[in-house]
Amino acid sequence: MAQNNPMPQRVLALILGLVINALGNGLTVATNMGTSPWTASEVNLGHLFGTTVGWPMLVVGVLTAVINQLLIRHWDTWRFVGEVAFISCFSYFVNTFVAGFTRLGVPDLPVIPKIVVCLLGVVTFCCAISLYQRANLIMHPNDDTTNILRFLYFNGRVMTAQIVNFLVPVAIIILTVLFTHRLYSVNIGTLFCLLGNGPLIGLSDRYIWPGLRHNFRVSQLTGQS
Repeated sequence: MAQNNPMPQRVLALILGLVINALGNGLTVATNMGTSPWTASEVNLGHLFGTTVGWPMLVVGVLTAVINQLLIRHWDTWRFVGEVAFISCFSYFVNTFVAGFTRLGVPDLPVIPKIVVCLLGVVTFCCAISLYQRANLIMHPNDDTTNILRFLYFNGRVMTAQIVNFLVPVAIIILTVLFTHRLYSVNIGTLFCLLGNGPLIGLSDRYIWPGLRHNFRVSQLTGQS
């Protein structure tokens, strides 16, 4: 079994992944041309409750961190605390990037440039997810769910794990639309994410920082030695 990457490399991958993921999500939210199902569900929750996207991100992220403990079938304090810390920073950065891109006029761009920017945002956050999933120190709770499903339940199949993971935010979006009768952040970018998220993460695993391995042990998930 391959040796883990040195800790400084893993920490760098974590930091880069966190910030770049927030940047990519900020781009997609600012364009309103569609974003990942999870972020779209949180944008719609924000409109339902009259808040910025950061608060739903934080609440949903903490709940997901709890669910991840159930999926790994044992209590992992480091994993839980790390995921809560990650989502706290991530939600703040997304809010900051959305505000910055809004001030730069991204929401006012013509439709075609907005679509291009939105798709670029999706590619950007997929590359970022690959980085911190491979570093496997702490990560976004929703992406850790994908990692857990991928390796513990679906024999390494990232596409299957991602599709199952996306079922929850799709349900949230449907419920919020029933209350608000409005749909936000679901557009061509969402379709691109649904179809391309898994393959883009897989390609990033191979071609973006290929020396960064999956620092991951199934035994860590199950609590076995």
